[in-house]
Amino acid sequence: MHPMSDFRYAIEIRVSPARIWGVLLNVERWPEWTTSVTRVQRMDIGPLSLGSRTRIWQPGLSSSVWCVTSLDERNYNFTWATHTYGFKVIAHHQIVPVKAYSRVIFTLAYTGLLGAILARLYRNLTWDYLAREGTGLRNCCEAPGFQPLPLNVQRSETA
Repeated sequence: MHPMSDFRYAIEIRVSPARIWGVLLNVERWPEWTTSVTRVQRMDIGPLSLGSRTRIWQPGLSSSVWCVTSLDERNYNFTWATHTYGFKVIAHHQIVPVKAYSRVIFTLAYTGLLGAILARLYRNLTWDYLAREGTGLRNCCEAPGFQPLPLNVQRSETA
């Protein structure tokens, strides 16, 4: 992959990986803790799993459907991707246990014919959204009186 097409953002969160994992996998609730996502619509029934599809709306971008391409609950990581003509965006979410805290690592890669061009065009927005997601996730998980958000398993109609 082209280095300018890859983004990596890491943040420390002072709670257990399992606690963060529960929040991260509950993608329908992301708009509650990150301003980088305004609306989420699951296209499948049940918890996020391999092959699950989710439509996401983000400020300044067209909605896109993300499909889970890998999910490893034991090691707290999942990857999903979205694509359209000429490019693909791959997002990886990983939680790494460290002694008194967890390190959450978000990576985003633009691939395909237009990948490098779009990565350059959306560079600032990409960094902004990664930072918003990391900070929002930390604030949610570290909040006093934190309660895990219930998983919404109802089917949503596709738009």
